Amino acid sequence: MYITDEHNPRLPFLRDKTSKLTTSPGVYIMKDKSGKIIYIGKAKNLKNRVTSYFRKGQDHLPKVWKMVSNVNDYEFIVTDSEFEALVLECSLIKLHTPKYNILLKDDKGYSYIRVTNEPYPRIQAVLQRTEDGSEYIGPYTSSFAVKQAVEEANRVFRLPTCTRVFPRDIRKQRPCLNYHIKRCMGVCTGNFSEEEYRAVVAQAVDYIKNGSEQSVDRLTEEMERAAEALEFELAARLRDRIAAIQKAAESQKIIDETIPDSDIIAISQNVDIACASVIMYRGGRLVDKADYFLGDRAEPAQMMEEFVLSYYAMKDSAPKNILLEEEPTDIPMLQQYLRERYDHAIYVTVPKKGHLLRLTALAKNNANEFISVRVGRTGREVAGLEELSRALGMEKPPRFIECYDISNLASSDMVAGMVVFENGRPCRKRYKKFSIKTVFEQNDYACMTEVIERRFAEYFKGEDEGFSQLPDLILLDGGNGHVNTIRPVLERLKIQVPLYGLVKDDRHRTRAIATGDGEISLLKSRAAFNLVTEIQDEVHRVAITYQKLKRKKSAFGLELTKVRGIGDKKAAKLITAFKTKDALKAATEEELRAAAGISAEAAAELKKIIDEMS
Repeated sequence: MYITDEHNPRLPFLRDKTSKLTTSPGVYIMKDKSGKIIYIGKAKNLKNRVTSYFRKGQDHLPKVWKMVSNVNDYEFIVTDSEFEALVLECSLIKLHTPKYNILLKDDKGYSYIRVTNEPYPRIQAVLQRTEDGSEYIGPYTSSFAVKQAVEEANRVFRLPTCTRVFPRDIRKQRPCLNYHIKRCMGVCTGNFSEEEYRAVVAQAVDYIKNGSEQSVDRLTEEMERAAEALEFELAARLRDRIAAIQKAAESQKIIDETIPDSDIIAISQNVDIACASVIMYRGGRLVDKADYFLGDRAEPAQMMEEFVLSYYAMKDSAPKNILLEEEPTDIPMLQQYLRERYDHAIYVTVPKKGHLLRLTALAKNNANEFISVRVGRTGREVAGLEELSRALGMEKPPRFIECYDISNLASSDMVAGMVVFENGRPCRKRYKKFSIKTVFEQNDYACMTEVIERRFAEYFKGEDEGFSQLPDLILLDGGNGHVNTIRPVLERLKIQVPLYGLVKDDRHRTRAIATGDGEISLLKSRAAFNLVTEIQDEVHRVAITYQKLKRKKSAFGLELTKVRGIGDKKAAKLITAFKTKDALKAATEEELRAAAGISAEAAAELKKIIDEMS
């Protein structure tokens, strides 16, 4: 968004003041017309940094644009180094809590793990502790960690999670799907006594309290005792349970003694807003998670640095390891600040591979899910847009995506489809279909050129609401040839929208994104890959459905022209008037005569031919 003097009449004064500003490092303090501090920032070079806010024609992200629009004046404090500026910035933000800095609020309650008081106990995650005779483990500050731990224990030990009541419902119904896919031990089959079941629940509770390694040791001892007592069936069950725990330990992220004490932080942004998730590991287990809504989106590296500083400004302690999903602007300086604040070694890293990368992915997924609630979208849609924008080097995720596809049968009935996705979801009311008018032989490039020219001609007219929205991204069903053909068309029309192609493999599946001079693979960006595949499949469906409909109408119209006095135009009038073959068959001779403008004799002959149609 561009800031002008109309948005803030004080900009000329602010530019003049900034022209005399020092190039030393320091802190700048933005104030509104009432003198209230609305933003505090640091700079390695005060003049360059502050100038970037007030420069004519400067393009800002929405959050910065709002802040600059409200700046009436600013103060500054010169420091000896950028690090001193960072320390001062954090101190002033904590003192003044400016409106446009990231300010964090964490409204957390407590959660418990409940082992129900019944003959066949269940392990559940609950928010309240009641006097119901159940065993409660906790409290925990993170409902997320409690829910994950309970789900993990129930899965590993194959405990029932259905609504059946035992022993009342034993052998009353067939086992459910979970039993057949080995997600439940099958208490309903009657193969487990109450004593055996309670022993399994005790093992699951031990797993939750002490972790997988100690659980395996205890179960191994029990298995060996059972084998010595010739209880081979029990020993086999314990062996299988040990194997399940070991297998779960390879992939699960809840209890893992190999993970050092760490905070894992990720930020998700969707079009205009952002949020952060922090996942905390202590003693080899996930102990807590916190989500923070950050308001307007900003540049990713700067937002990550601001969030980390704000987050630890309100924390009395910090772990030795801080893992970030996004690289901040200056890791060494951030690390130095945290080490001096907490007086112990702290390592800030951005994992690139291995199990630590899976942890940042977990934090990212949680941030996506948190923001999806805010924007009314699924976490998958949020992740797809963000991954796609990163892969294409876009400043922010695209809100509106338009995709085009050409469909024809040789050189007949050439058409095109245009689909629109809004915030990662089909926006069918904006879909458009085109019949090719200026191309008479099969030529996808020429057809696509016509479609793009017609689409943006309608945009400039501003008469059709469906064409009034300028997209944030244009995708073509085609490769580099399509991109290189259409890019000059957009330049000639002065349409500044990113343009890419969707490349398919031999099996007609999405393979990569064409840039015009190369390809971008999305194989490592699963959410983005799924999104563009959905878009490509949808535009292909729309185009080919329209092409089939038009071909069917063409064949129908050809039958009508067999009547003397009826040509292509009158046949088209009849099709337009009656829409379907059934409606045409139901029409009277008078109705046919009026619709096509033909004689009574021609109408009678037409009615006869229509009645004979299959």
